[in-house]
Amino acid sequence: MTRLVHTFSIVARDPKTGDLGVATASKFLAVGAVVPFAVADVGAIATQSYANTSFGPRAIEALMAGMPLDLVDAGFRATDPQIAQRQYGMVAADGASVSFTGEGCHPWAGGVAKPGLAAQGNILAGPQVIDALVAGYEEHDGPFPERLLAGLLAADRAGGDQRGKQSAALLVVRDEGGYGGLNDRYIDLRVDDDADPVPRLQAHLALQRLYFEKPAEEDLLAIEGEVEARLLRALAAAGQTPGSAWGDPGRAALRAVAGVENLEERLVDGDRVDRAVLEHLERTFPAV
Repeated sequence: MTRLVHTFSIVARDPKTGDLGVATASKFLAVGAVVPFAVADVGAIATQSYANTSFGPRAIEALMAGMPLDLVDAGFRATDPQIAQRQYGMVAADGASVSFTGEGCHPWAGGVAKPGLAAQGNILAGPQVIDALVAGYEEHDGPFPERLLAGLLAADRAGGDQRGKQSAALLVVRDEGGYGGLNDRYIDLRVDDDADPVPRLQAHLALQRLYFEKPAEEDLLAIEGEVEARLLRALAAAGQTPGSAWGDPGRAALRAVAGVENLEERLVDGDRVDRAVLEHLERTFPAV
């Protein structure tokens, strides 16, 4: 028997970017290792309840071969002898969506499918969990990954999994969006065992933004005046010797600290510093 995965999940396509994503939470160890599966420009799938982990790869293969999502769904229902105990949500790159809940899933269980969105869960506190999941996602006006986690948090706070909390995960795919542009895993974050995993996952996403996002032009500050003084103080507090005025020692110190703090992606040429880098250094190395 496949492991029972009590969980709730949201699968969606961002209409602005075309990114596909899955966010999920459960009273289950390392839910991110089981539930989410996605391939950029093809589709995203969440498989849960007595999870059939073959559904993800099979759905992607079928979609890549040109099969419409409703036929993928029909194929799963027709060929899986344990379909009554399965639950899944799928969204294709064209926005087509499916949410399926077998009649053998433990209550409360159900879901909803809308264009570009599938939300589902089992052993939930009630249907209000799915309502909150969808509303939290749709009413958030931030970037797509943050919207997915806003929905997840709203569902969690509406009662979530009846049994409690343990893990959460976020997978967002984008063509060449992964590290170094070498794969499509734009964001792949997991909290495997935590008393309150969804806020922890939100904190992980904030760190990913800090470490790997390129700075916006409007956030680049000239290293002069007050900015120069603040940066030199922070570098000195970090144990470096940046000198009393900005120059080569300061540049070397900034590169060294950025290497330790995983901030290399935010360094820029010229005598400018990213606002986020400066603020992170000041928080991490407060001047005495």
